[in-house]
Amino acid sequence: MKFSTTKISVRLFGITSAILFLSACKTQNLISTDFTPEWGFTKGIEGPAVDVNGNLYAVNYKEQGTIGIVYENGKSDIFTRLDGKSVGNGIRFDTSGNMFIADYVGHNVYQIKNGSKEAEVYAHNPEMSQPNDLAIAPNGTMYLSDPNWAESKGRIWIVQENKEIVLLEDNMGTTNGIEVSPDGKRLYVNESVQRNVWQYDINEDGTLGNKSLFIKFDDFGMDGMRCDSQGNLYITRYDKGTVVIVTPDKKIIKEVQLKGKKPSNITFGGENGKTCYVTMADRGNFETFPALNSGAFYKRLH
Repeated sequence: MKFSTTKISVRLFGITSAILFLSACKTQNLISTDFTPEWGFTKGIEGPAVDVNGNLYAVNYKEQGTIGIVYENGKSDIFTRLDGKSVGNGIRFDTSGNMFIADYVGHNVYQIKNGSKEAEVYAHNPEMSQPNDLAIAPNGTMYLSDPNWAESKGRIWIVQENKEIVLLEDNMGTTNGIEVSPDGKRLYVNESVQRNVWQYDINEDGTLGNKSLFIKFDDFGMDGMRCDSQGNLYITRYDKGTVVIVTPDKKIIKEVQLKGKKPSNITFGGENGKTCYVTMADRGNFETFPALNSGAFYKRLH
């Protein structure tokens, strides 16, 4: 049987075009849109986290030192205020629905128990420079990033069961975003100024080992980052205005363009945890786009 090479070429071209079209559609589905109006939050908007009821939280709503709540319809309000001069940064929920806040001014980790709005000091260590972001492993172990921006240095801390904050690693670059893999076996920490993302093995006692470079960027900074349920790491590219999605084997599979240029952090929520919410420091609001998969911690909450 004879085949026409022209027909084969046309068919192949048609198949290729269809693949490219579907790929383009998938990329277009990751367009970022506004979830809240500009400047409802201050430029210190950070620490996005979603509770089991689908409510979204971030620090510094209308004024520094507050925690704002954003309902599923996009309307916002003040949830609570921290004591004194304390200002929150990272927020996380544990599987019991308790909220934890890193206070970079008072060198505290606050806890707001499920059903309450009162922030209580859960752990404190005056030796920290600026507790910035926090991550909670599946077993409940809590890790803190601690940048020293003035000296371009940073550290990693662990909050032990007795609520003592213990140093894990010193003399790093400006540690910022921090996240635990869905299986609880790896910790990711980025250095904003040096543009490195480091990967560690988590030992049984929560300590770290086998440090290796996960990915490095040649330009722009980084801030918060989170994992989806498949272990892909969503990294906010500060000043570039994107979120880059990297697989566990270090391959970049997506880079989502945002409307603003200064994404400070990211979390997952919405239906089935498949919506990304990004805090924008240069717009004082949330942007949102569809996730490739459910968020890792969102799935643990549900």
